[in-house]
Formats: sequence, C-alpha cells, structure tokens
Amino acid sequence: MFDKLSERLTQAVNALRGRGRITEDNVSDTLRQVRVALLEADVALPVVKDFIERVKSRALGAEVNASLTPGQAFVKIIHAELVAVLGEPARGLNLRAEPPVVVLLAGLQGAGKTTTAAKLARWLATQKKRALLTSTDIYRPAAMLQLERLAQDIDVAYWVSPDSREPPVMARLALDQARRGLYDVLIVDTAGRLHVDAEMMSEIRAIEQAIPATERLFVVDSMAGQDAVNAARAFNEAVALTGVVLTKADGDARGGVALSVRQVTGRPILFLGTGEKTDALELFHPDRIATRILGMGDVLSLVEEVEQKIDRDKAEKLAKKLKKGQDFDFVDLRDQLQQVSSMGGISAIMDKLPAGMAPKGGIPGGMDEKSIKHQIALINSMTPRERRFPAVIDGSRKRRIAAGAGLAVPEVNRLLKQFLTMQKMMKKVSRGGIRGMLRGMGGRMPPGPPGR
Repeated sequence: MFDKLSERLTQAVNALRGRGRITEDNVSDTLRQVRVALLEADVALPVVKDFIERVKSRALGAEVNASLTPGQAFVKIIHAELVAVLGEPARGLNLRAEPPVVVLLAGLQGAGKTTTAAKLARWLATQKKRALLTSTDIYRPAAMLQLERLAQDIDVAYWVSPDSREPPVMARLALDQARRGLYDVLIVDTAGRLHVDAEMMSEIRAIEQAIPATERLFVVDSMAGQDAVNAARAFNEAVALTGVVLTKADGDARGGVALSVRQVTGRPILFLGTGEKTDALELFHPDRIATRILGMGDVLSLVEEVEQKIDRDKAEKLAKKLKKGQDFDFVDLRDQLQQVSSMGGISAIMDKLPAGMAPKGGIPGGMDEKSIKHQIALINSMTPRERRFPAVIDGSRKRRIAAGAGLAVPEVNRLLKQFLTMQKMMKKVSRGGIRGMLRGMGGRMPPGPPGR
C-alpha cells in the first residue's frame, strides 16, 4: 500500500531522524524531498503547499528546538500532519437513524462500487445489522446480476424492481421493500460513467431526492489520479457527500487520492478496500495509515485481523495435537495456508510490518500468493490417506496429484520438501518449545539479561 510514496518519504525523513540538531537549511532540504514525493504520488498541489507550510512552521518553531531529540520530533510532526490531512478517526457508518438507514454509493465506472456494496453488507453483518442490497445501474451490462451473485455469496438479501427501469423509482421501491422486510440498512449501488457529465449528476440527485440517504458515499479507486479528485468534488456539490470509500489500496496505489480527497471534499475516508474478496474491507484509521506511509508498519491492524480471521478452534486443536506428540500432516498444513490466504496472503501481512521487521529480499520463496494457491490445490488433489500419511506418496502418486491440480511433478516434490522441513520444526516445538524450534532451524536463543 502506497509503497512508492512510503519509500520516498521514509528516505526524506530518515536524513533527520538521528540528528541532535536541525537547522533551517536541512529542514528546507528535507521538505523539498517531501514535496517532490507528494507531487509524484499525484497529491493535489494545494494540499501539498498547505502540508509543507504547516510542517515547516512547526519544525522551525519551539516544538523542535526544545526537544532533546530534534530529528525524532521532526518525524513526529510529519506523522501528525499526515494524520491531519487524512482526516478524523474511523467511525464506520452512521446508523443513528430510523431504519432502514439508506446508504447511497456514487462514483465513476470501474471504481469498485458494486463490490464495495457487498463488502459493506458483509461488514454490517458483523455489526449484527441486516442489509438489503439493490442496484439502479441500468446501463452497465450484467451490473445487477453481479450484485445479485455477490449477495448470494455472502448470504445477504438482494432486491430489484420487477416493473420500473427508472433509477429514482427503482430506488424508492427498494426502500419500500426494505421497510416491509424490516431491514436495518438499504445499500443502493448507482450507475457510474467513465467521466462526470450533467446526465450522471442529474440522475444521482434524483435518486437522493427519492430516498433521502443517511450516508452518501463516494467510492474512489486509490490508483486513480487527479481526475478522481475532481469527480469527488463534483459529486460532493451534487449530493453533499458524507464520506469516502477508498478501493484497490492493495494495488500499486500512489497515495495521491487518499491524501487529496479528504481535503478537497471536507468529508472523511470511512473505509479502505484491500482486495477483491468481500471480506477485504477495513475501517480507515488515519493514524495507522500515516505510520504505514512513513514505513513504521501497522501492527495494531495486523493484530485485529489475526483475532478476526484466525480460527482459534483449529489453532488450539493443532497445539493439543503437537503436545501429544502426534505428527503434523498435510491437513494441518492446508489449514495454516488457508488462514494465511484469508488474511490477504504473506504480502498483505508484510505490508503491516515495520520496515525493519520485514524479511530482507521480500517474500520468502514458496510463500507468495501464487505458490500458496498451488500448494493448497496439490493438497486438495491428495487422498485423505495421503494427507494423513505423506510417506505413502510414491512416484505414481506424485504424477496423479500433480495432474489433479493441473501442475507439474516438480511442484509436488517442492511441496513435500517444504512439508518435511515444517514437520521437523513442529516436532522440535512440541518437544522443546521455542528453544527447540530455534535449534531445529539452526538458530539459538539470545542470551538472557546480565546476571542471570
């Protein structure tokens, strides 16, 4: 997330991080690098100017001069101003209204509105709220069918008008259905265009007038440039937005939209889309995003994700199994791989780690998303006996397993080799805890404190 911006900003502020004294010259030089980094990330020019002025004013004031560690104080200022630009703390959706609460999604075509509608419905389910999904997109082929299938996948109700093809009328009928069904929230996916036009603005205003919405959210692609920011301004003028959803943040996002859209619209970013799956939606925490941009990681979000997505029953079952001295098998390995995959894969986990904690050289071999999918496919191609007793896998079985997964035999050999290494490590863990595991990996425990 925001890798290039993070790399440039980290390089700029690291020059001052360890200094015992900073001057106007080195502050100006660092801020020049910060300005270039922000402009290259496609941050709006007025936002960049305002940001640089505020940082410079604070950096050359008593706040830094009075500090015992001026370099660290400067980094703290950069972080604080990034948080200020990104907006207030996450609040989620405003549900303090008479149900059904209407959530209206607006944005350009391709921004991810339809997927975001399903993600919000799934998020609401975790808040014990029943959502009804509907679409008024009569222009994009199969738009309604896409939302209907997403609703089926997440077991959420979907409704479409059987009679009308007028978007405002369709929205009003959907609201009537939500009232009859006693739903807590109605999520309305509207049509998008490749660019802002008068017809589009007129339609979104008519829909909002037909069903006054509590939340009017602008869905924006985080990889888009200043066109998306201009579109946000236009939508805000048309329907008075209440918030923003930033999508595709797991891609090669430059970060300019995130740092510009809140300043331009005056509306907070509420959610962050971090993948294509319907559970890949996070509350937007400005302070955590700012630490990520500065290369400090986001361990809090990682801990929260582990608590939400790791199956505790399976983890406890594996721990008891190892404690009893039973062998780690392919069923256990598949469970571990699936849980890593549910968190967005190794790259998503590493993205939340501070720069110094991530492995040098990037993702370890065999642990990227593609390799994990291949490994799960190979394990699924095995018989139950082969998963429990891997020693029975001979040459002919390898060929059958590879063919069943649509892969080559060397992939099976690689999986077996990795599995045996992990099985040995798990045996060390069951016998000697962390020390045993480190011995199995060829490492050793660090020495204890002096005097012990």
